[in-house]
Amino acid sequence: MSLTISEVAGRTGLSADTLRYYERIRLLPAPARTAGGQRSYDDRDITRLSFIGRAKAIGFSLSEIGELLKFREDPAGSSRAVRELAAQKHTIVVEQLAELQAVENELALLLNLCRGAPGDCPILNKLDGDAGTRNQ
Repeated sequence: MSLTISEVAGRTGLSADTLRYYERIRLLPAPARTAGGQRSYDDRDITRLSFIGRAKAIGFSLSEIGELLKFREDPAGSSRAVRELAAQKHTIVVEQLAELQAVENELALLLNLCRGAPGDCPILNKLDGDAGTRNQ
């Protein structure tokens, strides 16, 4: 199967610019070219782009995806390195979740304090550093 860049873009939901960028940063190998110089993609490229998309969806950076792709191309003995990379990503996600939970708790508290109370607004006061006065 041979696909043009616009056909691949349509199938993957990625823009042609993104496909060219992935090629430039070597996440995607340079595709074959037609006699007219147009890029020609095959099933392996679609499979690779699906892999990249799934890795991005679970939070891996493009740099990390590059590492994962290298491990994917030479899987012998790479499971430990892949596990370490995934464990690092997991730790970061757990930390981010804790930070988001703290933000959610703060917002819930502020919303409860601000239940239609006329005048002073606890939300604005908190954003002002609890000074109680605001520049107007």
